[in-house]
Amino acid sequence: MDMITWNDFERVELRVGTIVDVHDFPKARKPAYILHVDFGSELGIRKSSAQITVHYTKESLLGKQVIGVVNFPPKQIGPIQSECLITGFYREDGSVILAVPDQPMANGSKLG
Repeated sequence: MDMITWNDFERVELRVGTIVDVHDFPKARKPAYILHVDFGSELGIRKSSAQITVHYTKESLLGKQVIGVVNFPPKQIGPIQSECLITGFYREDGSVILAVPDQPMANGSKLG
């Protein structure tokens, strides 16, 4: 594991957002959804691809708050441009469990 400094960590913008739209992503190499996440008035709605189909349905994701990295440069993933990274934890089988706030938060709230 590489060690980072506190200054490195402070540069990562982790924000709370609410999933407002979910679509299947049939062109993805591994099963995935396309998520539209509302990060509040400052950042707006951002798009991301997430390989979370094992534990989540589209219906269960709508309205769910998630934690996303919002200051990575956009990344082309197949036909979509991902504008944020939704965070989660890998299980031993490779499936992902989302990292979420345990209480409702205002969209755009920053991890601090």
